[in-house]
Amino acid sequence: MPDYDYLITDIKNTIENDSTEFATQLPKIVNKAENKLTTDLDDHGLNSFVSVAVSANVNTVSLASGTRIVRNFSMTQDGAIKNMLLRTIEYANDYWPVSASTSAPVYYAYKDNTTIKIVPTPASTHNGEIMYVSRPTTLTSTGTTSNYFTDFCYDALFSACMVESSLFIKDSTATQLWETQYQYHISALRNQARRTRQDDMAVNASPAGGPDTLIAGST
Repeated sequence: MPDYDYLITDIKNTIENDSTEFATQLPKIVNKAENKLTTDLDDHGLNSFVSVAVSANVNTVSLASGTRIVRNFSMTQDGAIKNMLLRTIEYANDYWPVSASTSAPVYYAYKDNTTIKIVPTPASTHNGEIMYVSRPTTLTSTGTTSNYFTDFCYDALFSACMVESSLFIKDSTATQLWETQYQYHISALRNQARRTRQDDMAVNASPAGGPDTLIAGST
């Protein structure tokens, strides 16, 4: 199974640059490539889950450290799990302008990069769960030597590293070549991810397309 050292050797052998300057830059190149994959990849392997306690009369919830995107936010209400509907903060503020008023929560919105707002403000305490996208632990030579990217997305990771390497050595032709390769691998991974899930949440006719889903079937 490929790991950090394998990746570094692969990059060096392909780029054919033995300079100390390039070798020093390699950890940054890998880090940039990992950021690129985290942004571009839509994959279950990047999903994390955290349980949260939604307090009565409190309409905000703090996100877990490292959260990139909230995929879903659910709360237990009257013994049933209900998926909250994502809306803009402007919509949430207009929908429930008086935060001191309480009712059963329906919507959530990003308040900032670390907090989501819930409306209406809950009248009682609820248990909730947030499914979110987070970046895998950064690869290093001595710490985390392998992660989800090396284990399941190596070709995309390597291509992303080659894009960043080509940019560093200012080879525009190679940059374009490797960007094409990267987009090919990302597209293949996205298609693979789509085949592992059914888009019930986006289909009005689906049994899931009701008021308790991400996208309401009748609105």
